[in-house]
Amino acid sequence: MDILTIALPALGEALTLVFQPTQLMYLMAGVLLGLSIGVLPGLGGIAGLSLVLPFMFGMEPVSGLALMVGLIAVIPTSDTFSSVLLGIPGSSASQATVLDGFPLARKGEAGRALAAAFISSLYGGLLGAAVLTCIIFVARPLILAFGLPEMMMITILGMSMVAILAGRVPMKGVIACGIGLLAGTIGSAPAGGSLRMSTYDIPYLVEGFQLVIVGLGIYAIPEVISLLRQDSSISSSGGLGRGWTDGLRDWWRNKWLSTKCAAIGVTVGIIPGLGGSVVDWIAYGYAVQSAKNRDQFGQGDIRGVIAPESSNNAKEGGGLVPTLIFGIPGSGSMAVFLGGLALLGMSPGPAMIRQDLDITYTIVWSLALANVLGAGLCVLLSGQIAKLTTIRFTLMAPFLFMMIAFAAFQSRQSLGDLVALVGIGIIGILLRRFDFSRPAFLIGFVLSHQAEQFTNMATQIASARFRRSFEAGIDYIVTPITVTILILTVLSIIIGLRQSKNIRENIDTYTGGKRAPFVFLLAITAYVAISVADAATIDRFGDKVFPLTVGIVTLIACLAMLGKMMRRAETDDLFIDLEAGGTDGAAPHGLWWTLSWFLGLLVLTGLFGLIIALSLFMVAFFRVRAGLSWLSAVLYTAAGVSFIVFLAWVLGREFPPGLLQDVIDMPWPLR
Repeated sequence: MDILTIALPALGEALTLVFQPTQLMYLMAGVLLGLSIGVLPGLGGIAGLSLVLPFMFGMEPVSGLALMVGLIAVIPTSDTFSSVLLGIPGSSASQATVLDGFPLARKGEAGRALAAAFISSLYGGLLGAAVLTCIIFVARPLILAFGLPEMMMITILGMSMVAILAGRVPMKGVIACGIGLLAGTIGSAPAGGSLRMSTYDIPYLVEGFQLVIVGLGIYAIPEVISLLRQDSSISSSGGLGRGWTDGLRDWWRNKWLSTKCAAIGVTVGIIPGLGGSVVDWIAYGYAVQSAKNRDQFGQGDIRGVIAPESSNNAKEGGGLVPTLIFGIPGSGSMAVFLGGLALLGMSPGPAMIRQDLDITYTIVWSLALANVLGAGLCVLLSGQIAKLTTIRFTLMAPFLFMMIAFAAFQSRQSLGDLVALVGIGIIGILLRRFDFSRPAFLIGFVLSHQAEQFTNMATQIASARFRRSFEAGIDYIVTPITVTILILTVLSIIIGLRQSKNIRENIDTYTGGKRAPFVFLLAITAYVAISVADAATIDRFGDKVFPLTVGIVTLIACLAMLGKMMRRAETDDLFIDLEAGGTDGAAPHGLWWTLSWFLGLLVLTGLFGLIIALSLFMVAFFRVRAGLSWLSAVLYTAAGVSFIVFLAWVLGREFPPGLLQDVIDMPWPLR
């Protein structure tokens, strides 16, 4: 096949198609919809694409593609707003951005952080589209080269980022990652279906926890509670700081870092199954390891924003490679995208590349143009939206509680979602309080399922090869790609452990007595011990080997740290307790009293359903906690409830029902 004679005319035809007024209109509609959904924490690309799927029936293929590509291209850009301004990951692709983006917002530099993030997203998205353009004909051998051992090693490389994010005490990072991995194994095993730390008496646990629940619980709840206790604005300086031109200068100074991280995003995106859950951590880890001055990472280093934002947009272009060439989704959103293509009458695969190359390149051009439009709109809006950081947080908290509860419920449409959210939120609060790495926990949870799946499948195939001959087994496991990734993993761990003390989530190092940190670690140890005992009772070897191995390693780490706690003085970093001093210790409102407001919303929801519960909760909160007049409290409540009802109506979503709905047949949205 002569690439030049076939590809260049197809590129020209695609360019003509994309710039037709009708297609531009659909592309802009997708961009605006993607921006709107990306701003809301916890929804992301899967929810957005699910929203537009019903409209795909009978739509012109190019128009439908423009709508879908416009949406998925900009969500990794717009989800940066909540990550930077609120400290809440907008989606799984923006978790690492929180580490430095939110501290910058608290310093009064939200505008600078957002601008650098959007420019990085634009650059990463364009680079991803360029790679997709060039790689369509040559990607097949690259994708086929990644078998189960290679994908398992990539997963292990992702977990090696824990070494960088371990904090002052590396053992705490290991323990946090371990309990994250164990939390990911709760429910039925992927191989044989054995139940682990769950029972059919509680059906919710059988299916395990969803990432949106864990992400909101580990990050959103602790940060909202912490800020609410201060009763002040997010920005400690009360100003917006430098604007988007400074963010542009920051990006230009770090353009090579942005390029390298975008390349990481494309590479990880090409590998089916990994998607956006790990790419931002790998990019963030690379930024830390390659930096000469690492002291400000985790405290507001602009490089900690540029690196993950460059990679998470670039991975969308990479994710389209296996999706278009083989029909294999590179991520969850790509799986929904495949469903949309089917509704448009398209069948991704080699035949589509050969017969409909112009349509294929229409996707590429749409991806590039959507990134330009999305980033441009975000840059224009960033200055105004950044002003949210100067609003008294007590006035914002009820709306955030409302959005968090609504987003969490969309996981399974069960009240168990809200119970799990609060439970994991309490764990997140305690991890933050005692300086255990929440990113390490999240990395462990995110990679748990695929680490177990790849390990089990690779082990089964390797065992069969070894039974045939030793050489056949070694040839399967030891390949140039696995050896290269192994070397990178070892280097990542060594460099990460050396630098982990400089990369910390909490700046404060206050210590109190020994009792509270010791009791918390004792509770973690008890949970890990129970998990090990539970895994040991499973009959099927393939279902128990992963949680048993992880549990034993984590248990050894817990026991070793308990031993150190018994010998060390209470001023040691092992006993860090943020309630012993600093802003948390001096907060005008107590931790558990503040959390009880959210618990009250949960109880009211269980009794009356979310809409009635929100109405009662918000009026009480604005009147009692915020000190507003009755009229203001009612008006704020009406605005919030109206918004969430409108959002649910547009998205076609339901609200959590309560006991009242079992007794009385109520109309939507009260039912």
